[in-house]
Amino acid sequence: MFNAHISVLTWIISASLLGGVLSVMCAGFVALNARTQWIPMLISYAIGAMLGAVFLEILPHAFHEASSVENMAATVLFGILLFFVLEKLVLWRHCHGEHCEAHAMHTEADCPVHDSDSSGTKFKAVIDKAPSISKPHSHGHHHDSGRSGMMIMVGDTFHNFVDGILIAAAFMIDIRLGAVTAIAIIAHEIPQEVGDFLILLHSGYSKKQALLFNLFSSLATVVGGVLAYFALQTVQHWIATILGLAAASMLYVAVADLIPGLHKRTELKATIAQVGLIGMGIASIWLTKFFLE
Repeated sequence: MFNAHISVLTWIISASLLGGVLSVMCAGFVALNARTQWIPMLISYAIGAMLGAVFLEILPHAFHEASSVENMAATVLFGILLFFVLEKLVLWRHCHGEHCEAHAMHTEADCPVHDSDSSGTKFKAVIDKAPSISKPHSHGHHHDSGRSGMMIMVGDTFHNFVDGILIAAAFMIDIRLGAVTAIAIIAHEIPQEVGDFLILLHSGYSKKQALLFNLFSSLATVVGGVLAYFALQTVQHWIATILGLAAASMLYVAVADLIPGLHKRTELKATIAQVGLIGMGIASIWLTKFFLE
């Protein structure tokens, strides 16, 4: 039993650490090479990976672990409403009227959200400003002296901490479920970290600072995973609830934040590419599940 616990803890730490470092390094590569046209592709793949993880792995395990199907369905419903309210609070905190205090990266009527779960709008903002990324100090509206970047880092550090909790809960149910959950989170984190990286550069930070800040933020995943591992030893009945909230989180991000952004490209070629990449995301989760079995 002791060795089994050590093995699970090792999986949690490895998945959290690898996921954090991998997502940051990939994000740095994309951002520094200004391949912003890759971001919509990454987002489409991330949508597929998250939906695949939710419906092929996380929800089935959550329903199995729950005391009743009705309770788990209510948990997922509560989670979706919770994330809706949290996103509204972020909008209320950072936007007033038609102007967003965080930073004026674009002037669309909808305020850009800079919370860790507001990926779709964040990417829309950085894509709009992509041509000017290579000159982060050349803009006249750096009135915040980097506060925007630090605000984003604080939000994403907390988000990474929560990701660690979700990874730990999944691994404590089943190694396979943990692996699939980690892959889905990594798939989401890579395009999200690209957004963070570009926003930091746009806020006036150097490339080295942006990379180090993102790496530091990603370590919160390991901290969240380790703390959750020991905490959940004594409150096993919480694991099913955490899995339900994890499913709700991924569903909300995929459906409410990411998919609407894809509808801005209505041409047939873009639609086919989006469907194909979403399918690839789902397939990667299915293949991971198949090979781990």
